[in-house]
Amino acid sequence: MELPPCGLYRTTGPIGSVDEGRLVYFHNHGNPGPGVYLPKEWRYNRAEFEGKGHMIDDPGLVRFLQPLPPEGFYRVVESFHCCDKQCRLFEQDALLQLGYNSDADPILFIPELVDSMFAVPAKGWKTTLETLGNLRQLRVPVTKRDTLPPQ
Repeated sequence: MELPPCGLYRTTGPIGSVDEGRLVYFHNHGNPGPGVYLPKEWRYNRAEFEGKGHMIDDPGLVRFLQPLPPEGFYRVVESFHCCDKQCRLFEQDALLQLGYNSDADPILFIPELVDSMFAVPAKGWKTTLETLGNLRQLRVPVTKRDTLPPQ
């Protein structure tokens, strides 16, 4: 059986001790074998995953992995509301950051330009996987503060 690519997934059924409906990172080449890793914390709206995963002994269990779009920055290609209640309208060409909670619910954050630097808020709007079809991923380099060159 061919394994899916490494990346973010939502479990649609139990995988060993990992319940259905969880955000996981799947490694198809982990040590000692393929496995799923649960989030341990969030930094800047991005999940950081535990160092020790839950190995998948039965390769057939990968059928319970629903692929998710990667966390990161996106452009709105067609305006949409966050949910059926229409709490928030995301307008065409807006810049958004996509993140997830531990239940793999997508959350959209609206970055702002503050004193010539982008600020990413800690609060966002829950949305559905269906609305993510209105987004296109942007390529934004990510550098940790301690590795920045002198200004």
